[in-house]
Amino acid sequence: MTAPDSPLDSSVPALRPYRPGDLLALYDVCLRTGDSGADASGLYRDPMLLGHYYAAPYATLCPDTTFVLDDGVRVQGYVLGVPDSQAFAARCEAEWFPVLRSLYPLPAESDTSRDARMVRAIHRGIPAPKSGWASRYPAHLHIDLLPVAQGGGHGRRLMQTLFAALAARGAAGVHLGVGLRNLNAQGFYLRLGFQELERGEASVTYGLRLG
Repeated sequence: MTAPDSPLDSSVPALRPYRPGDLLALYDVCLRTGDSGADASGLYRDPMLLGHYYAAPYATLCPDTTFVLDDGVRVQGYVLGVPDSQAFAARCEAEWFPVLRSLYPLPAESDTSRDARMVRAIHRGIPAPKSGWASRYPAHLHIDLLPVAQGGGHGRRLMQTLFAALAARGAAGVHLGVGLRNLNAQGFYLRLGFQELERGEASVTYGLRLG
């Protein structure tokens, strides 16, 4: 019987650590899952905007807690995490967003396009959580899989790999946000043991203890 990630079993994508050469693939996966899990490539004039905010800073600044699913031809999915959300937000302000803000000036207030909303997010930065649960769930993550990689247990493999990496770096708990429309993702997180921490108008935040 072939082990799940054995190179002899080409039908099972390999789960491996991120490599710098994967960065453009992460941008692509981020865009093609960016509409509550559906393809967002037709929704943005600039196809890089989602990845600039949701994928690239994590992989670039925290490569040791970034993992990808690779079928030998292309990256089919990824999980990105940081053990300390407060420290990561500060580091993004110092090392990631200044260059992007110079490339993407703030749009006019009348511009309500998706591109404009993402540019405003770049100018706001990644907010560090300030809720009462933040100290118990200091890590946070993003996970995205292309449709071809969904439903085969690959998401669970990615998450469990990241949980181990975050715990090894001292994170006692991890949180994540998901859109209220993305019911499939919500069910996936609940099956992994996440519990609801906070609910807003458009999203819900879940947390999982790692200790």
